[in-house]
Amino acid sequence: MSTPPKNSLVALQPAPLETLAIPTALDGHAGTNRATDGHAQIAAANDLDAIRAWLARFADIQTTFGNYRKEAERLLLWSLVELGKPLSSLTHEDCLRYRRFLTDPQPTALWVAGGGRKHPRGDARWRPFHGPLSAASARQAMVVLNTLFSWLVQAGYLAGNPLALSRQRTRKTAPRITRYLEPGLWQAVKDFIASMPQDTARARAHYHRVRWLFKLLYLGGLRIAEAGGNTMGQFFVRRDTDGTMRWWLTVHGKGDRDRLVPATREMMSELARYRQSLGMTALPSPHEATPLVLPIGSTAGGTSGRTGESSSRRKTAAPVNQPLTRAALHTIVKRVFAGAARQLRERGAEFEARAALLEQASAHWLRHSAGSHMADRQVDLRLVRDNLGHASLATTSLYLHADDDHRHHETDEKHRIDW
Repeated sequence: MSTPPKNSLVALQPAPLETLAIPTALDGHAGTNRATDGHAQIAAANDLDAIRAWLARFADIQTTFGNYRKEAERLLLWSLVELGKPLSSLTHEDCLRYRRFLTDPQPTALWVAGGGRKHPRGDARWRPFHGPLSAASARQAMVVLNTLFSWLVQAGYLAGNPLALSRQRTRKTAPRITRYLEPGLWQAVKDFIASMPQDTARARAHYHRVRWLFKLLYLGGLRIAEAGGNTMGQFFVRRDTDGTMRWWLTVHGKGDRDRLVPATREMMSELARYRQSLGMTALPSPHEATPLVLPIGSTAGGTSGRTGESSSRRKTAAPVNQPLTRAALHTIVKRVFAGAARQLRERGAEFEARAALLEQASAHWLRHSAGSHMADRQVDLRLVRDNLGHASLATTSLYLHADDDHRHHETDEKHRIDW
């Protein structure tokens, strides 16, 4: 098998592909771990095709597909460049070596993008890493790869799973979540948002969008992909057992599962404020296709469109059903955290450590903060679990329906921002 130069990834970079960035010619056809019993259940003739067959199972789950493709691609690149062997020849010892490599990808110039920047596939500066992985991220990567190897064995492509020999230690429950905003930092974020300028139409649009996004992520405990991948038409209202009309949000999320999130009075009030700032009706209609968060300049269109705008302005605005990407949502959140950190530093040198911590925060910290703050306010942990989607919901059960009403009441009363 021919191998690319060990000092360059350029040879492994084709034009952008929808799956993996490894040309078949470099992928190998006779790995030492290939199954030989002739009972393969997939038509793959080489490692690249086999991985594509595995990835095809997740094609409709964008976040999972992207994460799984990334991990498979990294391992395949490493196997070819560092070891000069196909993935189907990797041994248990190779996998242990790869796990160590994840936390210190050397040489850095070969594997890590300069300045942590992302570059297009065809760019010679493209690299599969943006820095060393944390211990937790490395563990997760190996979990994904174990899933890959297990499936390839089950499919009759590999003779065995080289990761199956790894001793799986029971992980101790962490004493606390560390990647979250304690009340003081959370207040600093809220103070920054409240101070955002509103002196122009565009500034007001940014302000209203930020308020809505942060309330959605925090009050709903949503993942960033869920904020970008669901619509306003997934809000619905139903009458609970005491006759009160309560709003809910059906969130399609991780694992291709749906969960019910209590849409509290505070969340619905902010939604109405955000929609009215866009010239839309205060409340969404059933099955409305409007994304939960919109690009600046979007119009509602149809009967729910803006009023008082010229036809030429409407023609140049973005359509209402155009969602923001995960990267765009992350950028919005990170800019708010950076602004809040800047305001903290302006208060004195004693706030430097807290400002630096806030700069490390990501959108997922809001989800952790939501869970931590609800637990601190003595919301039943079982309800917190259901709000965050850590367990399945059985909404057709009468008992669980009554339990949902209690969960909504507890969340509404005890989980607030109170701007």
